[in-house]
Amino acid sequence: MLHRSRTIVMAVGVLALALVPPAAAALNQPFYVDLFRRMMIFALAALSLDLVLGYGGMVSFGHAAYLGIGAYAVGILAFYGVDNGFLQWSAAIAASAVAALVIGAISIRTSGVSFIMITLAFAQMLYYLGISLETYGGDNGMPLRTRSQFAGLIDLRNPYAFYYLVLALLVLFLVLGHRLVNARFGMVIRAAKSNEPRARAIGFSPFRYKLVAFVLAGGACGLAGALLANQTEYLTPEFMHWTRSGEIMFMVILGGMGTLFGPVVGAIVLLGLEDVLSALTEHWQIILGPFLVLVVLFAKRGLFGLLPGEVLRDG
Repeated sequence: MLHRSRTIVMAVGVLALALVPPAAAALNQPFYVDLFRRMMIFALAALSLDLVLGYGGMVSFGHAAYLGIGAYAVGILAFYGVDNGFLQWSAAIAASAVAALVIGAISIRTSGVSFIMITLAFAQMLYYLGISLETYGGDNGMPLRTRSQFAGLIDLRNPYAFYYLVLALLVLFLVLGHRLVNARFGMVIRAAKSNEPRARAIGFSPFRYKLVAFVLAGGACGLAGALLANQTEYLTPEFMHWTRSGEIMFMVILGGMGTLFGPVVGAIVLLGLEDVLSALTEHWQIILGPFLVLVVLFAKRGLFGLLPGEVLRDG
């Protein structure tokens, strides 16, 4: 029953997202293709954070650093005339994973406030590094010279092709995430979250498992950064700012930590509300803020927690 409920929820969600482009075309509103593509890109970033936050209990407040690294990997290579998407995206994933390895190797040895502050400090260092790179626009950022090229296999300049590529990657992340968190690896990081001394006592090394989770999350967020660079066609150090990390974290909390679908729901709802409310009033944050507070107070497991109980236990 559990597996069937999860499959139904995922299928309905994917179908709804797949219908966005034809619906936008029928309504003559191509803007919604860009909007939902952006939602899915941030859903990928939120999913990667949920691996360490929701399942691993590691409150990384600098996760946007990997988003920025991935974006800059694409932008800098394009700046020097390298537009091969396979190379660009591989570099984005690798650079973000290496950064996560370094940051994780230091921060995971700590816990609590110390862990939060170390991840935040590293992210801010990278943010200020981005500001100092005048060759690549510094504080003003720089335009992406051309979207990633894939030897004619897919054209990212086609909004529909780009949209369905992002959707396919989101589904892939969900499937791989499900396999990962239900494998021995996922069980160990969840056990370490619940009781790390006990996990060590039965023969596991939580540090190594948590570090691998950190690296996987960083690499996945780097891919989201590569997608975001192609989406916006502009790179800015703001991608790495701590407020962006907070936004991604709130997507996870809003949707439901420790679930696969929660971060996706959180990203869609948060960005959707921002878009709707900002169109109604310039003071839209005054309306959005209380809503977010109410969700945190009364939906302890996030918006996804409001669904029937069978669907919740997707990890």
